[in-house]
Amino acid sequence: MGQSPRNQREALRKLLWIGIWLVFMADPIDDLVNGGHTAWATALGWLGLVAFVGVYLALVFRHTARALRLGRLAAILGALAAVAVVMSLTLGAPWLVLFVYVSVSCGAVLPMRYARWTIVAVTAAMVLLGIPLGRGWDLGLVVPALLGGFAMTGVRQLVRTTVELRRARATVAQLAANEERLRLARDLHDLLGHSLSLITLKSELAGRMLPDHPEKAAQQVADIEQVSRQALVDVREAVTGYRRPRLGAELAGARAALAAAGIEAAVPADAPDDLPAEQEAALAWTLREAVTNAVRHSGAHRCMVGIARRQTLDGPVMELTVEDDGAGAAAGGSGVPGNGLTGLRERVEGVGGTLEAAPVRDRGFLLVARVPVGSVGSAA
Repeated sequence: MGQSPRNQREALRKLLWIGIWLVFMADPIDDLVNGGHTAWATALGWLGLVAFVGVYLALVFRHTARALRLGRLAAILGALAAVAVVMSLTLGAPWLVLFVYVSVSCGAVLPMRYARWTIVAVTAAMVLLGIPLGRGWDLGLVVPALLGGFAMTGVRQLVRTTVELRRARATVAQLAANEERLRLARDLHDLLGHSLSLITLKSELAGRMLPDHPEKAAQQVADIEQVSRQALVDVREAVTGYRRPRLGAELAGARAALAAAGIEAAVPADAPDDLPAEQEAALAWTLREAVTNAVRHSGAHRCMVGIARRQTLDGPVMELTVEDDGAGAAAGGSGVPGNGLTGLRERVEGVGGTLEAAPVRDRGFLLVARVPVGSVGSAA
């Protein structure tokens, strides 16, 4: 199965950031093509260059995906440094740029307490080897080696912080869900505890009265039926209240979800406070589904959410708009294609509203839901 758009974008950014350093390979490649080396030296040079670049890319990509042990990292970095030394001594000054890659690799994979010393050590080794070759203090090599190595330590720390933040958000969401379940359990206990106790008591009384007082026993049975029906009503109301989403909560959830997905978001801070419960629930479900699909499937970079009161020929309505610049309905954009769109339309139409969903421009999707409300006031 293919990667999600967000994972594809992250992999592309990682490839561009790591691969941008390959521009320094221009000198070794030019040396192999125009350096006048023997055929054997040229062949070995190409072989060493391909092996070096392959190990460099594999090391950085593999480590960012799954951390390697320090001993294995040291062995791989030592091998890269050895190749850089051998190639520089045998083929000349153009190959000193390999030390830049060793420095970048140290910054990308080593812990900070080791990286800061190894970056300096690698740069110093490059300078010492370069002195007899006439490029010992070449700023075109020294600056990239130091700057690139320490820049990669910052990038690595940023990636680690981002991963930890996502894990923390997932933990908070899980804790919130657990707390909600516990609260529902407590409320159901409070609702049913008294009713079940009363049913038990009246059942015992009815059992005792049956032989001698059937009329009184029948009255107890009637009371049991009434208490049971009321308990059923209370449970349904409690569960319905918990299942009905709130628009304000969904707006906050949309901001968090879009931010976590790296999507630039424009989301209203507050929801209207005078919406009827059914209309609010319909808009909340619509917002939740649209944002979920924008995050998971559309590959969008921006998502804009709007809520406003409007006057139409059919009366005042509350209008919710969700627009993204993703792949659109064809690729699963926020238009919630298929059964998702059908379900949303039925939900909105069930409260007397309308739902429109269509691609916009060359790329993107616009979803508009309108539900009837009271008198028109200022836009939310």
